[in-house]
Amino acid sequence: MEKIIFDTDPGIDDAMAILFAQASADIDLLAITTGFGNANIDTATRNALYLKNRFNLSADVARGAKEPLVIPVDEPADFVHGDNGLGNVDIDETDLPSEVSLAAHDYIIEKVKASPGEITLVAVGRMTNLALALRKCPEIINLVKRVVIMGGAFGYHGNTGNVTPYAEANIIGDPHAADEVLTADWPVTVVGLDVTKKVIMSNDYLARLAECSPTYGPFIYDITRFYANFHQQTDQVDGIYVHDSSAIMQVIAPELFETVEGPIRVITEGPAIGHTMQKTVAKRFPIDEWADCPAQSVCSDVDVDAYLAKYKDILSQAGF
Repeated sequence: MEKIIFDTDPGIDDAMAILFAQASADIDLLAITTGFGNANIDTATRNALYLKNRFNLSADVARGAKEPLVIPVDEPADFVHGDNGLGNVDIDETDLPSEVSLAAHDYIIEKVKASPGEITLVAVGRMTNLALALRKCPEIINLVKRVVIMGGAFGYHGNTGNVTPYAEANIIGDPHAADEVLTADWPVTVVGLDVTKKVIMSNDYLARLAECSPTYGPFIYDITRFYANFHQQTDQVDGIYVHDSSAIMQVIAPELFETVEGPIRVITEGPAIGHTMQKTVAKRFPIDEWADCPAQSVCSDVDVDAYLAKYKDILSQAGF
């Protein structure tokens, strides 16, 4: 069973990923660490606590960073996720549990040091919390089992960005943090738009999920109505792209993904800010700021049919 700390900014697809992780018998969801992005830090943390309460999650919730390392914080993506971050469904805030006292980056450090080699960090929002943990305690590089990130775009299948022509939202939201995390000498797998935009849950699929998964399906269907409308208006997609759950799927079923190896850098300024670039050749160039960085894995393709079947199967078998 994979022990994970899930770093997230809930977020509709984040909520889906949290429930997917909870539903999987292969994952022990230790904690949810929150950040800004899809919602501000207060709303994101409230949403994590709401999910913990509603779905009886044992995971701790730790509040994280409210702004990027260097650049100004952007406005929440309420046009994608709704004003409340969960598609504007009704949220009962009565008797919500408390968050832990530690800040997210301190929580990550404490838990990783207590269980060396056992914890996978899965980050599906801005990577600020991970970067802060690295800055404060660099030795966690050798203590984390691995890091799985939803973010970036590398040009496979024509996918290069969704905020700018060359930047994906999680990366451009804090490009300096992303560059620090991706160039650290720990094993990273990046699940970017290259594969997440291949995985589409149609509205019919989501309706079937609501029927076959009474525990999670109806809630997922309800929160994705706002999300599906956004996808229809922007990309004429009948349904939703499956971004954040793809990071969880990569942990559960890595065999469904093809990967490319090589060091990664993030552009941190100018018109290409947030652009993720992987060097895939061994040659050392005269000017080469990739050469001394560790090789990381980028997902370049995915078995979509097997993915959708597995997701449905896991949620259908789950219960409290």
